[in-house]
Amino acid sequence: MATATAATTSPKLWTPGDWNALFGFGTNILVNLLVLTGLLQFVLKMPGEIVFGRILPALGLMMALSTGYYAWLAYKLAKETGRDDVCALPSGISVPHMFVVTFVIMLPIASMTGDPVKGWEAGLVWVFFQSFILMIGGFIAPYIRKITPRAALLGTLAGVSIAFISMRPALEIFLTPAIGLTCLAIILVSWFGGVRYPRGIPAGLVAIAFGMVIAWGSALLGLDVGGLSLAKLGAAFSTFGFSLPLPAVDHVFSGFSYLGIILVTAIPFGIYDLVEAMDNVESAEAAGDHYPTTRVLTADGIVSLIGCLMGNPFINAVYIGHPGWKAMGGRIGYSAATGLIVVVLCWFGVIALLLALIPIVAISPILLYIGMLIGAQAFQTTPVSHAPAIVLALTPHLAAWAKVLIDGALGAAGTNAAAVGIDKMANMGVLYHGLELMGGGAILSGLVLGAIAVFVIEKQFLHAAAFAAAGAILTYFGLMHGEAIGIGKGLGVTPSISLAYAMVAGFLYLCSRSLVEAEVPKPMLSEPQGVLEPAE
Repeated sequence: MATATAATTSPKLWTPGDWNALFGFGTNILVNLLVLTGLLQFVLKMPGEIVFGRILPALGLMMALSTGYYAWLAYKLAKETGRDDVCALPSGISVPHMFVVTFVIMLPIASMTGDPVKGWEAGLVWVFFQSFILMIGGFIAPYIRKITPRAALLGTLAGVSIAFISMRPALEIFLTPAIGLTCLAIILVSWFGGVRYPRGIPAGLVAIAFGMVIAWGSALLGLDVGGLSLAKLGAAFSTFGFSLPLPAVDHVFSGFSYLGIILVTAIPFGIYDLVEAMDNVESAEAAGDHYPTTRVLTADGIVSLIGCLMGNPFINAVYIGHPGWKAMGGRIGYSAATGLIVVVLCWFGVIALLLALIPIVAISPILLYIGMLIGAQAFQTTPVSHAPAIVLALTPHLAAWAKVLIDGALGAAGTNAAAVGIDKMANMGVLYHGLELMGGGAILSGLVLGAIAVFVIEKQFLHAAAFAAAGAILTYFGLMHGEAIGIGKGLGVTPSISLAYAMVAGFLYLCSRSLVEAEVPKPMLSEPQGVLEPAE
């Protein structure tokens, strides 16, 4: 439990629980770095001197700045409140954006020009615009957060967590169950069950060590469980070297020639960032730590801009998962320590070595644990009556996830949905166009649908009508339920859905004026503050 101390007492910069959070969050960041490096090397065919000499050093600088800043914010909050349970916000490379900027921006341009460096430059411009959207939006986001029900904010966040954080690790666990399931059990009995390992060794480290023992043991026996080999390990040593981040302003300006392609995704994903950051700040507040939304968004924008100007085409974001790291015992030190470790990994070329040393499946259970915790938090820290609204907020993310899987499968077969035929797919029970419409702008769609449901449950029909009207406007411009930004042929990107939201808004307005005249709308139920105790 939190302990009140004198405000003049300096908070502890490191606690025993920070070791748990460091290994948990650090391995989360490590997975992202390994995936990111793989995308650059094997998908974009980026030259090694760009990957290890320019991009990773700049990324390491950005991460050190962001994690250091959020550690300072946590220190400041702990000192002001006199509490000893304040946990720093986790931050790092935005995982959804990592794939978007790779496959939607950098890869098409690299393929079109035959030059992966051109793709890198386009990615830098994409982050350049995203950074300013974040900084400007930081002054608007607090007002949006104030009027939006917690169930809507956390419900759409739970959708991201279940679909895009939990599912892939869960599948990887069952692809290599000897490592995955055992490592999952090691983590669950510690972080949920409170079991302590000898000498207080963190559960994340125990899981990774156990996975390495199985993977390398099987490699020596020729069984290949985990995909590791001495040949891959030996080749990884060639990446060692020291590289400092260098200014890349000339490359940023060179990428402006692709501005038309870039803005189509930069604007909606900038809005995605605003909502995601609000959700994650709300998640932290539900766990007991209040951080100013404007400062958080502005900080993300500034550190992303610095990283971009130094050559990093991946944006920074406050991560989902604050309650998880707090429940592990994480406080202030784990955040800053993670940033320093990333600097060492990125500036000395260690990432490729780690790719060859650790089986990824040993890390997957940690990501699944975080997804489980965030999904549960949406239900645990909101009124029970709002549970249907949370489920509704989840659904657009499930649609978006299903579409990603279908597109990936068709792409692997050398075709796409249009070539196969949308009607043929529908006849087989695959409503691809429905997935496309419902999953477009999923985080905004989930938030709007969740908010409408909450206000209907609370009989605040005027508020529900306002969110339905907002849904109509966002849909009209393609920010929800659409794959492009604009106004279509003058009637909106998806006019039928926009019109439907407008009709819903009108109906709810009539409900507020006439159908319930005799009943006074009840005030919003108080939303309980979830208390997540560390397992150790």
